Amino acid sequence: MLDRYKTVYSGGEGEIVEKKSRFIATVQPVKSEEEALVFIEGLKKKYWNATHNCFAYVTGERFELQRCSDDGEPAGTAGRPMLEVLLGEEIHDTAVVVTRYFGGTLLGTGGLVRAYQSAVKAGLLASTVITKIRGCVVSVSTDYTGLGKIQYILGQRGLSVLNTEYTERVSLQILIPHTDTKQVMAEITEATSGQAVMEVRRECYFANANGKPELFAD
Repeated sequence: MLDRYKTVYSGGEGEIVEKKSRFIATVQPVKSEEEALVFIEGLKKKYWNATHNCFAYVTGERFELQRCSDDGEPAGTAGRPMLEVLLGEEIHDTAVVVTRYFGGTLLGTGGLVRAYQSAVKAGLLASTVITKIRGCVVSVSTDYTGLGKIQYILGQRGLSVLNTEYTERVSLQILIPHTDTKQVMAEITEATSGQAVMEVRRECYFANANGKPELFAD
């Protein structure tokens, strides 16, 4: 599992105009080739009267699957440049379709490459791109004396508390990046003189998608 990776949380649509040709980029998160193909076919139906519907998509932790299409544009002027933007931005599990309505003026090979890449960048700007971080949800049980010490450690590291229960003891569910988990648990053990009881409950990816941490299964 990667410690972190960028992906699209919610897709968007961006548009540029180059010498009266419209380039509409639609971006969508996808987890498989099947999802990507369904998305592409849907855009082809939506923009059935367009001159071209070029696409690119990538999936997999190491970008194992990469596909692109020029859809009738000169070879290498659309799909591949679009794919290069996704790879260059290191954005995983994402598909993009750039729809072109020809404006009557030829752009030339270089002009097409720049236009399709600019359209993809506009589409990504209109989307919500997040960084998913591999993390651990750790349960912590402490007495009230140790609570302040634990809260200080979490505050210093900017770590999130997912849930807190107050009974005879205090139970917290905290979210820690995987790379920091052992160190944080050791700091809590030292700060509470070994009185805090901790357990790693699960591993997951998380991201601050809407101002607070959101957990993901993958």
